[in-house]
Amino acid sequence: MSKKIGVIVFPGSNCDHDAYHAMKHVMNVETEFLWHKDTNLNGVDLLIVPGGFSYGDYLRSGAIARFSPVMNAVQDYVKEGRPVIGICNGFQILLEAGLLPGAMLHNEKLRFVCKNVHIRVESTHSQFTSGLQKGDVLKIPVSHGEGNYFIEAEGLQNLEENNQIAFRYCDAHGEINEDSNFNGSVSSIAGITNEQGNVLGMMPHPERAMEPILGNTDGITFFNSVFNELHIA
Repeated sequence: MSKKIGVIVFPGSNCDHDAYHAMKHVMNVETEFLWHKDTNLNGVDLLIVPGGFSYGDYLRSGAIARFSPVMNAVQDYVKEGRPVIGICNGFQILLEAGLLPGAMLHNEKLRFVCKNVHIRVESTHSQFTSGLQKGDVLKIPVSHGEGNYFIEAEGLQNLEENNQIAFRYCDAHGEINEDSNFNGSVSSIAGITNEQGNVLGMMPHPERAMEPILGNTDGITFFNSVFNELHIA
């Protein structure tokens, strides 16, 4: 039976087509858009909450989108143990919806950042990173103004103890330092999972690093890990 990927579209999303193209035309998996007013996820095997500026990022990033009708279905989907990836604004939405712990602040230098960065694989305990090796370094683009991940000390300790930190910002050699943590995130965190390991939020955009013409294909490495674990392709 063929697998299907769903990409949610909110008013203001601008990375939904990036995700759709990457999944359907690069990874060659059946993919469909899901409108924010949908209440049925139509049997998708992997759900992507894409980046962009849902509802114009009014109030704060993700704060309005978390009330969209589709999010009730997302909550149920997660409770069933089904896999969800939130990318950039999608990560922010998952935080606002309480599906991941912590919050996003404005970048430390209060500037929007759009560039390639390096992230280091910190845990292979989730279904998204089990096909990678701890310490692997991926070059993935970022594009955000509110990517400064924050969580209190107790929450950070829980993330560490439960192997929920999926990625940290690093340099090209895998070293973590002040320069590589360009947005000021707590403990250089670039991506986390929930305790159950079926929800991943990450600020970098792997769907934008899928083709040689873009000068970067490390996104394929990431999605191959996801697909192999989920038996999608």
